[in-house]
Amino acid sequence: MRRPTMTDVAREVGVTAKTVSRVLNDDGPVAIETRERVMAAVRKLGYQPNLMARNMRVGARDAAIGLVIPEMGNPFFGTVAGGIENAVRARGLTLIVGSSSETAELEQSLIATFLARRVSALIVVPSAGSDHRYLRTERVAGLPIVFLDRPAVGLTADSVVSGNRAGAQAGIEHLIGYGHRRIGFIGDLPATLYTRRERFQGYRDALEQAGLPFDRTLVETGHDQEAARAATLRLLALDRPPTALFAANNLASMGAVVALARAGRRDVALVGFDDLPLAEVLDPPLTVVAQDPAAIGEVAAKLVLSRLDGDRSRARRPLVPTRLIVRGSGELPALS
Repeated sequence: MRRPTMTDVAREVGVTAKTVSRVLNDDGPVAIETRERVMAAVRKLGYQPNLMARNMRVGARDAAIGLVIPEMGNPFFGTVAGGIENAVRARGLTLIVGSSSETAELEQSLIATFLARRVSALIVVPSAGSDHRYLRTERVAGLPIVFLDRPAVGLTADSVVSGNRAGAQAGIEHLIGYGHRRIGFIGDLPATLYTRRERFQGYRDALEQAGLPFDRTLVETGHDQEAARAATLRLLALDRPPTALFAANNLASMGAVVALARAGRRDVALVGFDDLPLAEVLDPPLTVVAQDPAAIGEVAAKLVLSRLDGDRSRARRPLVPTRLIVRGSGELPALS
């Protein structure tokens, strides 16, 4: 069944489509009786105006915010999106979400789509290898653009990030406090990714401040759960394996948990970066450096709203702190 059109509404009322357009857009004089009949026909037929087409025609901005995230399946970004939506809904704005699959090409294509429909603002989680210089014109023209979780590349713009370096350092210091001296690091790919670099630097900072040597053989990578599981097994197979592991994101944590469980290794301590659903029911429960994804989304949304309200101050980079949640897996003491 086809959707009703403006022509159908006009035919129902016995007026021209131009008259219906004037009523719906409040554009020009229309008799009160005619206006009431048009609106009654709109309700009867279930007509929905094509707001995007109208906005493109008159040069207006859509009452929507475009959000680009790396992947839909990661619960971290789902919670971020929820934080954004909760903050903008009260202002009558709709959140539109697309996934870049962590590729710069798809990220740019999504942004181009959002710009074509004239969204009111953009919020972007940059993909690895992206360059945002192509957005300078939009930025100068006043379009609110906020980068989230990772800062922009080649563009001065607002960004909201977690305390990645300090959080990772706190997690490693926690393990050191339980006597661990050989601590494995399982990070994301690529190694140049902002969050990976920051968390790895926190790892290095903690080792240096404790006077412990850095051993490159203890550093592994795993972009997804399966790769992290394999990375964990490689670390455990070393001649001098680590007594503790630091998994630098939620997918790495899940991979490490699976590997340790299948290997029956209850003697290896584990601290993850990012909390996990059901982390408390694991055996042992997972100790994590927890981000606050809902707060990250809310802070990003508030930045967007302030820019929409006319704030033209310099680009800002608010930092949302992390917190260590002690549950058990990170408190296993190092065995002699």
